[in-house]
Amino acid sequence: PTLARLTRSRRNVVIVSPPYAPCVAGWQQQGVDMRQVDIVEAPEKDVLWATEQCLRSGSCAAVLAWPRQADDRALRRLQVAAATGQALAFVFRDRSHLSNASPAALRLELEALPQPQLWVRKCRGGAVPTRPVPLARLAG
Repeated sequence: PTLARLTRSRRNVVIVSPPYAPCVAGWQQQGVDMRQVDIVEAPEKDVLWATEQCLRSGSCAAVLAWPRQADDRALRRLQVAAATGQALAFVFRDRSHLSNASPAALRLELEALPQPQLWVRKCRGGAVPTRPVPLARLAG
C-alpha cells in the first residue's frame, strides 16, 4: 500500500538489483503506478553505492534493494542517506543475516512455510511481539 500511495502521488520509487524481474501486472494489481518505478541493475559490488545515491538524491520517495553483503556500517550509511533524502529505504536480506546487528528501525522476517507469517524482529520504540503475525493466503 505504501508504494501504491507514493506512486499514485507521482513520486518515484527505485528498485536496485532485484533477484527477479518484478511482476508488473502484480504490482499494478496492488495499485502501484509502474510509470513511477525505475529498476537499476547494478553489479553486486555497486548495489550499496547505487542504493545510497538514490536515497541521498532527494528525487526518490522509496528505494528497495537486495544487497548480498551489507554490514551494520553499510546499513547505517543507507539509513543516513534515507534521512538526508527524506526517502524510505527497504533492504531485503537473506535469513542468514538475522543474527547480525542492524541500525534499522524495523526488522521483519517473512516465513512461507508451514504457513505464511510475519515475525517482527525489531521495532524501535515498542515491544517486539513474541508471536508471529499470520498472513492471509492470496487467492490465486
